[in-house]
Amino acid sequence: MSRSPYSQVPSRGFWKTGVAGQNPQNISDIYRSKFAISRGDAIATAGSCFAQHIARHLRQRKFKILQYEPAPRGMRAESARKYGFGLYSCRYGNIYTAAQMLQLAQEAFGRHIPADRVWENNGRYFDSQRPNVEPGGFETADQVLMSRERHLANVRRMLLEMDVLVFTFGLTETWVHTDSGTVFPTAPGTIAGSFDEKKYRFHNFSYSEVLRDFVRLKRLLKRARERKRKLRYIVTVSPVPLTATATGEHVLVASTYSKSVLRSVTGELMQTHRDVDYFPSYELITAPVTRGIFFEPNQRGITEAGVNTAMSAFLAEHDPQSGNDIDELTENSALPANSAPSAIVKSDEEIVCEEAMLEAFQT
Repeated sequence: MSRSPYSQVPSRGFWKTGVAGQNPQNISDIYRSKFAISRGDAIATAGSCFAQHIARHLRQRKFKILQYEPAPRGMRAESARKYGFGLYSCRYGNIYTAAQMLQLAQEAFGRHIPADRVWENNGRYFDSQRPNVEPGGFETADQVLMSRERHLANVRRMLLEMDVLVFTFGLTETWVHTDSGTVFPTAPGTIAGSFDEKKYRFHNFSYSEVLRDFVRLKRLLKRARERKRKLRYIVTVSPVPLTATATGEHVLVASTYSKSVLRSVTGELMQTHRDVDYFPSYELITAPVTRGIFFEPNQRGITEAGVNTAMSAFLAEHDPQSGNDIDELTENSALPANSAPSAIVKSDEEIVCEEAMLEAFQT
């Protein structure tokens, strides 16, 4: 009589031993990297606001995080974050969708010019593709376009020189310029511009659309980089729920749809592309065993304990020689077993997230 195939499954493959019996701040063997990254690799980061945590921790560990648009000399750290400096490898702000990342790469290589490039608000002018990086706006529309040209030159350098792209998928919901198909990081009228239902439309990306856009991004970069070192990708899904939804659904249902689609896409990418690895930050933060301890009181923001838990799993694979530092990272963020969300301390480094501004429109 043959034995059940499950008799050969290791303990990590069973819920009882792999999850329920684990310390939520140290779920063992949850991540096995597909390829190694080293401190000599040029790493670029982009995506939703959770990607800012990854960049910060890798920079602290002396990994080579590319930075093409640093803050002006003498600018205070708080002001630098406010103006979008140092959040990512370039000053593009949060990139919530694969479509937006593809559009940026196409624009950087001169293959696409977005429509409706400049938004106005109270006599000031904003870059519609990154309206939050100049909170006060520019004096003229021409200044917006000149600033964008300098920005695109830096993005192009980044795309050509990076060895690893760490990209965090954040949302499936977006707003689109109806005539051209241009996508935006925020809805017109949220930060700048004004909403016109004849000019803009809401779109909620499907699984096939998100997968298509990221594969198109990979193909574009492969052609543009031809003789350069092979590019590798580490993809993640942001565990941060939606602030608001324009679907008409309850926000919890809409958020579950969005994260499910993005998790399915990243799983497909990992399984079918040798150069794509998936890091399970989403699972580490949202697993039932954590009982919500990694979320701030608003049940959206991620606590420093949660970030440290996720990053300790990442660094255990990609920087194992710093094992003592990783243990210390987890210990320093340890929570009492009976900690309530209201007792959790926030990160001392504020994360910039345009989507959170939607709360201002709550009625």
